[in-house]
Amino acid sequence: MNESATIAGGLRERKRAATRAAITAVARSLTSERGLSGYTVEDVCEQAGISRRTFFNYFPTKEDAILGHVDDELPHDLFEEFLRGGHGSPKGEISASLLQDLVQLSLSLSERMSSSEEETRQLIGVIKKEPQLMLKIIGATEEREAHFARLLAEREGVPADHPVVRMAVVVMGNIARHTSMAYFSEGNTRTYRELLLENFEAARLLLSQPYSRPRNPSAEGQS
Repeated sequence: MNESATIAGGLRERKRAATRAAITAVARSLTSERGLSGYTVEDVCEQAGISRRTFFNYFPTKEDAILGHVDDELPHDLFEEFLRGGHGSPKGEISASLLQDLVQLSLSLSERMSSSEEETRQLIGVIKKEPQLMLKIIGATEEREAHFARLLAEREGVPADHPVVRMAVVVMGNIARHTSMAYFSEGNTRTYRELLLENFEAARLLLSQPYSRPRNPSAEGQS
């Protein structure tokens, strides 16, 4: 592919991302004002300045438009940097810098969040108003976690169902969720970075404590 074609492809993708973001902004605003059943796809199209056909080229339903497109939240350059961090370790062995790089990736992702704080608070308000959207969020979360598991597995050269990969997805996902809940809670004055690092350090302290596998009495009785 020549340089002009690459540039053109990049411009097209940026235009598509901008259109998706505009649709999502309108859908969230209308849901906040009128509730999910208080407007139509045509209302979204009118305010976003697009056709009905264009809307459905981007999103299958209003609910999907409200939550936005998963790929718009994935800065691939950060993921590529994270992957490079595991190149010095033997394939199939967990790299010594994995935890440090996970912390840095989380901080970098938080700094790159495409949604402003106001937009995120608006989405939280919409979800409170329309709790059924949580089902869509669960689906989107599962999709993101599957992507994260594949990324970790590729970096470490292990299967996606490797125990460390599975636990990293669980731990990182829960730290991110608890951090977001605290950050967007009423009256919070602390930065997202402060809260995120506090939660990481608490998890690290807990998991660094001495541990020995408990005996299995039933297995001993069979010996």
